[in-house]
Amino acid sequence: MNYKTDTKQFLFLFLGVLGISLLFYFLRGFGILTFIPGGMIHFLLLLSLITGIVYGIIFTKRY
Repeated sequence: MNYKTDTKQFLFLFLGVLGISLLFYFLRGFGILTFIPGGMIHFLLLLSLITGIVYGIIFTKRY
């Protein structure tokens, strides 16, 4: 794989995980998804943080 492909894949992964995390967070706050435990919300936020850090490292990597 080349640099552009790696960067683009991690960008889509980061944005997807972040979007799902925020969607679940807001829907749980509005009382629509009350059955989702708080630990799962924290896990999704942690996963989005980790993917964001990995994306930042790959984006700034020079070959």
